[in-house]
Amino acid sequence: MSSSKKRSQCPISCSLDLWGDKWSLLIVRDLMYSKQCTYGDFLKSDEKIATNILASRLLMLEENGIISKQNHPESKAKVLYKLTEKGIDLLPLLIEINLWSEKYSEIPESQKLILNEVKKDKAGFIEKSLETLKREV
Repeated sequence: MSSSKKRSQCPISCSLDLWGDKWSLLIVRDLMYSKQCTYGDFLKSDEKIATNILASRLLMLEENGIISKQNHPESKAKVLYKLTEKGIDLLPLLIEINLWSEKYSEIPESQKLILNEVKKDKAGFIEKSLETLKREV
């Protein structure tokens, strides 16, 4: 949804217009942890996104400046998707979602280990992670 088609002026509503569907934050998650992905990489995720939905979400995220598309260095038939600075700034939100999920549902041990590090110094963890991600933009 483009920024001109807001349902309301509420910041939560406006934000959800960008990343509040079932798939957009999963795409951001994959890019956050893989740094860059191809269309095929997204199709291989455990959540099994349909190709038409993936194409739609990638376009919407790109139009709203959350991701960017680049030429693939090894294949003219592929493109690489990367987070922009605006997309990287969703990291604190993803961390909070993970912490909430840990409190109310079963999560894998590997996630628990990372969240234990986050809980020791959340602000420091976020700052360090943001710096690392933004260096790669």
